Amino acid sequence: MTVHVNETHDPSLESWVAGANVAGTDFPIQNLPFGVFKTAGAEAERVGVAIGDQIVDVLASRDAGAFEPAGDEAATAAQACAGPTLNPLMALTPSHWSALRRALQAALVDGSELRDKVVLVPMADAEMCLPVDIGDYTDFYCSIYHATNVGKLFRPDNPLMPNYKHIPIGYHGRASSVVLSGTPVKRPKGQVKPPTEDAPSFVPSRLLDYELEVGFFAGTGNELGESVPLDESDARIFGFCLVNDWSARDVQGWEYQPLGPFLAKSFITSIAPWVVTNEALAPFRIPAFERAEGDPQPLPHLDSEQNRKLGGVDMQLEVHLLTPKMREAGEQPFKLSTGNFKHMYWTAGQMMTHHSSNGCNLRPGDLMASGTVSGPTPESRGCLLEITRRGAEPVDLPNGEQRKFLQDGDELMLSGWCEKEGAKRIGLGLCTGVVVPAE
Repeated sequence: MTVHVNETHDPSLESWVAGANVAGTDFPIQNLPFGVFKTAGAEAERVGVAIGDQIVDVLASRDAGAFEPAGDEAATAAQACAGPTLNPLMALTPSHWSALRRALQAALVDGSELRDKVVLVPMADAEMCLPVDIGDYTDFYCSIYHATNVGKLFRPDNPLMPNYKHIPIGYHGRASSVVLSGTPVKRPKGQVKPPTEDAPSFVPSRLLDYELEVGFFAGTGNELGESVPLDESDARIFGFCLVNDWSARDVQGWEYQPLGPFLAKSFITSIAPWVVTNEALAPFRIPAFERAEGDPQPLPHLDSEQNRKLGGVDMQLEVHLLTPKMREAGEQPFKLSTGNFKHMYWTAGQMMTHHSSNGCNLRPGDLMASGTVSGPTPESRGCLLEITRRGAEPVDLPNGEQRKFLQDGDELMLSGWCEKEGAKRIGLGLCTGVVVPAE
């Protein structure tokens, strides 16, 4: 089952919320992403939906009658928003999610008779919270450009491992250290062993890096021992968000053999506060990545006509850096790189199907991330390890500074959006983090 374009994606629709109609906004009425927020003096977090510069308080709007004409599925979905996380909503079906989306849009569209029943909170008056109780977090390695660029740094003659083009490579991350955008990033300590030293030492990481990634949340799960067929995987994805999988490259280089990433990754992972629903991205679905001539085709369980036609997502991505010196001078952030999610060798659906193919049970709210999103050009490299070639070619900033890896006080800003002719531009918000010194 694939989510298709419908009347909710009509680019001519406008909202009575003025901020939703401003050119370039991330949150027009065609988007309606979900998040969790709280306000000063509130006893608990509440589920909200972004519209322009406002947040719809879903439960309060439901109680005021904003969704009454929408039917049972929308009412059930709105009731699932009564708690402090999106997990109960994610546990429902795509039909429920779609019904609530339609009800929200009907209440927010310009001229709606339900206008007075919608409870809005200005974003400026709200504090965003982690939107999901993340039971499990899995990070993939699905950009062939990233894998090739990194592989060349360590294995120039054979950058890709033999299995890379046959399965989506991934590892289980640490769910407990997934944090909301804006959480300070404390420089981790770890055991490192530079080539020039005879023995390892335990020190603060000197090679702190970011990774530009796109994450997606499991919605309807699968039972232990069952797998998710590829043509069902897309319908089981609730939505997407931006992810920064911070990495300590010196720690990683010493520890990753033979079992892969561990402490170099588990110290923190940042996610954006808004989850853009799978349905909202329907206009931006594109064919899956076109494999080079001679590349092996996926095995049957990882291949389908539907995935080949609509498995990809045309999603623009950018990374900006603001150093302490730039901040003090009032300068604008520097654009480190651009990218596009369409360059992933494996689709999100293939990642989910592969994850469950051995019978692993995915649960509502489980987070999966794409791995570093890199493209075919130098400007589209998604981390400093690639951009600086492991520090050999520092980035020259406009103010005369250089960066090989991140320094204390540096702020990273990830942004993403989808746009094309005939569709309304929608965005994923921001995912930010400032590096603070190790203890």
